[in-house]
Amino acid sequence: MKLLSIAILATVLFSCTSTQPSASTEVKNMNPYEFRDQNLHSKTVLVDVRTPEEFATGHLEGSLNADLRGGEFEKEMQNWNKAKTYYLYCASGNRSSQAAELMKQAGFRTIINIGAYKDLKEAGLPTETGNQQ
Repeated sequence: MKLLSIAILATVLFSCTSTQPSASTEVKNMNPYEFRDQNLHSKTVLVDVRTPEEFATGHLEGSLNADLRGGEFEKEMQNWNKAKTYYLYCASGNRSSQAAELMKQAGFRTIINIGAYKDLKEAGLPTETGNQQ
């Protein structure tokens, strides 16, 4: 009986412990003009989740390419610092939204979807071409 009580207590304690991200983690959306006014620093990471081919045709200056469609995104993000702030963008805002959700589920704290590359470029943000990262 004592062993059964200990087993039940252990089950209850472990079921109360969650490995899910806290409910306070929320993906924020930001328009290109709001993003343009941000003060980026060493604790921020700009991530383009488009394909390498799309990235090579033009991307925001200083951005990292992590292709959501290629299937490696989830592996790559495992090596990222969850305490940093991540700004994500893609061609339309759809893939960056999906990537943000994956990051939220993985426990990243601050995730901001800044939408479509063409809108960011039109807002006057600095861009570059090629495969620099």
